[in-house]
Amino acid sequence: MTTLSPPTYTPAVRRPRIEDYALVGDLQTAALVCRDGSVDWTCLPRFDSAAVFAGLLGTDEHGSWKIGPAVPAGAPAPYADRCRYAGDSLIVESEWDTATGTVRVIDFMPPRDGHSPQLIRIVEGVTGTVEMTSNLAPRFGYGRRVPWVYTKDGRTAAISGPDALWLDTSVPGEEKDGAVHHRFTITAGTWVAFSMGWQPSHAPAPEVPDAEAALKETAAFWETWTDHLVYDGPHREAVVRALITLKALTHAPTGGIVAAPTTSLPEDLGGVRNFDYRYVWLRDASVTLSALLRTGRRDEAVAWRDWLLRSIGGDPENLQIMYRLDGRREMPERELSWLPGYENSSPVRIGNGAVDQLQLDVPGEVIETLVLAHEFGVARCENTEKLIMKLVDYVRRHWREPDDSIWEVRGGRRHFTHSKIMCWAAVDRAIRLVEQGVLTADLEPLVALRAEIHAEVCARAYDRERNTFTQSYGSKELDASLLLLPQTGFLPADDPRVIGTVDAVRRELASDGVLVHRYRTDGRQVGMDGFSGDEGAFLLCAFWLVDALALTGRLEEAEGLFEQLLTLRSDLGLLAEEYDPVAQRQTGNFPQAYSMLGLANSAVLLEEQRRKAATPVIAA
Repeated sequence: MTTLSPPTYTPAVRRPRIEDYALVGDLQTAALVCRDGSVDWTCLPRFDSAAVFAGLLGTDEHGSWKIGPAVPAGAPAPYADRCRYAGDSLIVESEWDTATGTVRVIDFMPPRDGHSPQLIRIVEGVTGTVEMTSNLAPRFGYGRRVPWVYTKDGRTAAISGPDALWLDTSVPGEEKDGAVHHRFTITAGTWVAFSMGWQPSHAPAPEVPDAEAALKETAAFWETWTDHLVYDGPHREAVVRALITLKALTHAPTGGIVAAPTTSLPEDLGGVRNFDYRYVWLRDASVTLSALLRTGRRDEAVAWRDWLLRSIGGDPENLQIMYRLDGRREMPERELSWLPGYENSSPVRIGNGAVDQLQLDVPGEVIETLVLAHEFGVARCENTEKLIMKLVDYVRRHWREPDDSIWEVRGGRRHFTHSKIMCWAAVDRAIRLVEQGVLTADLEPLVALRAEIHAEVCARAYDRERNTFTQSYGSKELDASLLLLPQTGFLPADDPRVIGTVDAVRRELASDGVLVHRYRTDGRQVGMDGFSGDEGAFLLCAFWLVDALALTGRLEEAEGLFEQLLTLRSDLGLLAEEYDPVAQRQTGNFPQAYSMLGLANSAVLLEEQRRKAATPVIAA
């Protein structure tokens, strides 16, 4: 098996790599903290609000907050010598060793409990004496607006339109050009806190936080949350980090789960495949919940089910593939021309035009998660049962139509095979619930519909000569979503057509048989997805390959592949959407729920398959 190269880290003389960032969050929004001590991305007060720090998609001039050892004017900020999460939490500790001593910066966002959003940064002396600087330069409206900065009652305010930031610290600073600068010395055994809070500009200033108490409460929150995780198989540390990240992408007040906290981090460096992922995709949220359910977390499933019922309401006919955090449907896509994009990857987009697409796999994924929630003990809900049957009826009326696929292609609708299979799965799971007495429905038409979809897919999407299902009806192209065949139950995992499909996808879409691309792209030519350019390997698809190999009887090979994929994580255990095997770096929005849930689900599945293989078969 080919050996993969883990991400490498470069000095701060160039733009930091995506994997150079840590995630902190308060279950309503998040911030990305670079290894050089700079917060380069934060949206306030929610994931889908405008960014106040947008330096990630431009330069420091588009908003950042850097704390680190002082350096000569014009010199690059040094990377931390060590960066880690404090135990199983979202508290980041970065340490710099300097010629005069060692200093630690602790970054975190306390989960909100009646207070406004806060980003707290504690500078702690470890050894010796270190001269430090803090440069807070918020730029509201995605880096476009310079705030009015002033001091009131010993507190610093930065105001722009409807937004206000309040900075509290014991260190004296000065304002210049819409930024706040501090220079101070930290000695061993002492610490200084910087607390930044957001508040509507018309509202009174928020209370001054107690940084030390907030740190203890944040640590206690994550300790309590992780105590309820039940996974105890191999690579538990990696799995728990993945689950913490998934929890960090949930929006506590509504139960919605965003696909990623960022927008426009490129799938193709320097290219145009840059999209906004700060919304709730029904598909992504569904699969995220499957990972949480399988590892002992049911509260999130109940919250998401309630969010789902509110968002879809009684109108599944107008089902969208994604919604905003509060269930709103509008997210018009537009480009932010003043931002050059990450490593000059433009355009920078906010909103997402895929919201109006038809993706027929979505009802199947939603129903499958609702079934899983039932199997894991989430209490029955009459409204949920009604929703399932409405979604099945939606499938009945639309499954024959072409759609835009799981990959949200913009090159025209087709009869995508995975979409049809998930239509089959939607009906199949409903039948299962009827047979269990959970749902009340006439079985005969459901069984007939399931059989009709199955027969058409086998007749029109299967290439007998190559022994593989194809991307769409009549196509010769393959698609990584076909790796899900063994999981859906559409055919038995040991069916030659399933094994042939897994082998064909690996042969034609995997780099060295390991990293899997979603489908073939055409470089400079506009491909079937409507875009030119290439992209990295899609990390979730590699985890799908792990699962497919395990389910088709190749457990040892699956375990070896999983071990290799773990080496692609950042040193903090995080994964972006894709991985560029040539540049050996992560690409796409970060951290990506899809990639993190793929890791967790594969770990759970491998452990289940190991136990199954170790269980002796007792002859009848």
